[in-house]
Amino acid sequence: MSTAFDIAKKISFQKEKTYTRFIVRLSIAATAISVAAIILTLGIVNGFQKSISNKVYEFWGDIRVDEVNGLPLELSQDPKVMMSDSIENITPFINQSAVLSYGQDIEGVVVKGIPTNSKIPFISKGAVFNTQDTSSNDIIISDAIANKLKIPLDSSIRIYLLNNGNIVQRKMKVIGFYHSGIEEYDRQFVLIDIKTIRKLINNYTQIEGYSIQVKKDLPVDKVNEGLLNKIPKNWVATPIKDKYPQIFDWINVQNVNKNVTITILLIIAIVNLLTCLFILMLERVNMIGTLTAMGASHSFIRQIFLYQASFICWMGIGIGSFIGIGFALFQQKFNLIQLDESAYFIKYLPIHIHWLQVLLVIISTAVISYVSFLIPTLWIKKIAPAKAIKFD
Repeated sequence: MSTAFDIAKKISFQKEKTYTRFIVRLSIAATAISVAAIILTLGIVNGFQKSISNKVYEFWGDIRVDEVNGLPLELSQDPKVMMSDSIENITPFINQSAVLSYGQDIEGVVVKGIPTNSKIPFISKGAVFNTQDTSSNDIIISDAIANKLKIPLDSSIRIYLLNNGNIVQRKMKVIGFYHSGIEEYDRQFVLIDIKTIRKLINNYTQIEGYSIQVKKDLPVDKVNEGLLNKIPKNWVATPIKDKYPQIFDWINVQNVNKNVTITILLIIAIVNLLTCLFILMLERVNMIGTLTAMGASHSFIRQIFLYQASFICWMGIGIGSFIGIGFALFQQKFNLIQLDESAYFIKYLPIHIHWLQVLLVIISTAVISYVSFLIPTLWIKKIAPAKAIKFD
């Protein structure tokens, strides 16, 4: 190792309790806190965006196909025309306003009819539909509706719908509860077999639309463009993020919060490092003057302080990365931090780590730190050896 490195190491990690030792440790701690906070900020925002968007996608699919004017779709058109290697499955559905009755209580709901072999998301208790039962009167309700009307599992309820101006009713058995955490869905939707709702509204030739699930990690917008070229002219395919923009706009707002937070933390880290290096150089004015008088070049002296700053930078980055990643993995496994689900749509603080983002945080922090370190070292040229040796 170079002499500059040895000198930097000696003055940075001397065992005696000195002011330099305190400043170095304080700067390492401040850098570690900034790095850990940035990693956690990215992880939390990623977690929120992924968790909430996945809930919407699980409930509605990635793409919705319906009639251009919002009218029912005729089943004479084979849905297989939409199928491609990019699509996981296609699910027809019908939404119908209804009234749910249990005992003396009633509640306005939206009955969502889906095939019995469909994947039922968010089941919290009970069972899913029996695919072998062709005359099913089973119904799945949210636990929010169940708690509000005090409906136990396996109990019987009635639903009332309008059919051409006439009220039709059907006795249904509650076989399961679901819980999405999105209040707008939980307080409105109940799920039944699509064949049952067709019988109730006496319509066997029409549906409201198709819910399409795209294969994992494929671009939804690109798949949606392909669908538009396949479906009939009076049909339209719309990504769910465009169908329900209010939720996804709220999700995207988190990017603004993320960018502001990271910018503030980086500014704090840079100011901290600049201040630290200025103080360390001020404390070592005598040493700078002595080395200059002995013939040391300005670049040699600058190397000493750059090495010292490097110790602070990389130890801070290392400790901060360990704390940030460690806390993120701990929260992922044990869910210690809970949230108000009615406000955030999720019960526990979600964290999702993108390792490329962590690497970029480490590299960006190091690059910005090194650029910042060069500023105070320019002051070395202005130190006169005679005055520096006498400096106290």
